[in-house]
Amino acid sequence: MNDVILAQYNEVALKLGHRSMFVGRLLQNVRASLKGLPTASVRSRSGRLVVELGSAAEEEVLRRLRVQPGLANLIPARRCRPEVEDIERTAAELIRTWRPPGSFRVDVRRADKNFPVKSPELAARIGAMAGEVTGAPVDLKSAPSVLRVIISREEAWVATSDRIEGAGGLPASTAGRVLLLLSGGIDSPVAGLRMLRRGCRLDAIHFHSAPFLDRTSQEKARRLAAVLARGQTSVRLSLIAFGEMQSEIVRTAPQPLRVVLYRRMMMRIASEVARVDFCSALVTGESLGQVASQTLANMAVIESAAGLPVLRPLVGMEKLEITRYARRNDTYRISVVPDQDCCTLFVPRHPATGARLGEVEAAERSISMDSMVEKALAERIRERIHPEWELDGRSAAAEL
Repeated sequence: MNDVILAQYNEVALKLGHRSMFVGRLLQNVRASLKGLPTASVRSRSGRLVVELGSAAEEEVLRRLRVQPGLANLIPARRCRPEVEDIERTAAELIRTWRPPGSFRVDVRRADKNFPVKSPELAARIGAMAGEVTGAPVDLKSAPSVLRVIISREEAWVATSDRIEGAGGLPASTAGRVLLLLSGGIDSPVAGLRMLRRGCRLDAIHFHSAPFLDRTSQEKARRLAAVLARGQTSVRLSLIAFGEMQSEIVRTAPQPLRVVLYRRMMMRIASEVARVDFCSALVTGESLGQVASQTLANMAVIESAAGLPVLRPLVGMEKLEITRYARRNDTYRISVVPDQDCCTLFVPRHPATGARLGEVEAAERSISMDSMVEKALAERIRERIHPEWELDGRSAAAEL
């Protein structure tokens, strides 16, 4: 019955002088997310995007639009001419098969204030028609069901479907490029998703311990990057072999400091990759106090090795919150696949939870840090990961 999806944005509308740039980027991102589907068109109209379904399945279009950063909510609707007779005729057609579970109300919004009938009058007329057909009572204050009429100068829309919550925030690629330290766990992909919703464009870097451990974590990183890529056109993924560096640290450093030293080395390498690839900040999935390396003292010592700002969007979130977010956004079922992650290799039984910068720097003097960073950059594998919607295990990678 519906032939369009009305995609509303909230935060983008506040950008005033820069709004056209944000809307333009949002249009590009939405069109990219619907690539391969037989949708008719995507256009901007009266403070919203209008997605014509064409022959595409409404459910699949909604699934892809729901994860687009910048879209606040979605309304499946029927398009008609901005004329009273056509609006009432379209409403009557939809009402024939509409059965609200309780009371209802009619909400009329006129972007075109020159429309000849005032909003309350048109709402009353359509409400009387709907009440007669459905037998449902009208409740103007707290009705669970809403019949919506939206009128612009060029066209109008009528909707009986519920409003669907979108990702919100700002369109990806409007706030600069950042580099996500992407593990195979639950937290870091959620950190990436949250930065997408703040308008960032994501690159990702994954540290693995092949050949000491198997390649499962690398494939998980690719699949997670393919989910992150849904919010932008693709993700540039860097794969860094980290096992030999860990082995070197084990041979030379005090056991309790190993985890902090691993993380500082990752920060150094990620900072150089970010510099080469024009990223402005690093992003991690750290949550304060969650594991030994994420105490306030250790986080400060680790960050001091970075050459760029370190953003931690999950720092104040509980594990349960992070897990719920991961489940809603398709990353959880990938993250929980068993793998051998480099963070578990050579981990001491009692890692330091309050490392001091002086003792950490003293331990690093016996480690060839600069040569390790140079080797990591020279040997990194770069792949471009494209969006994956089916999550059937196929690799979405293309080597750069």
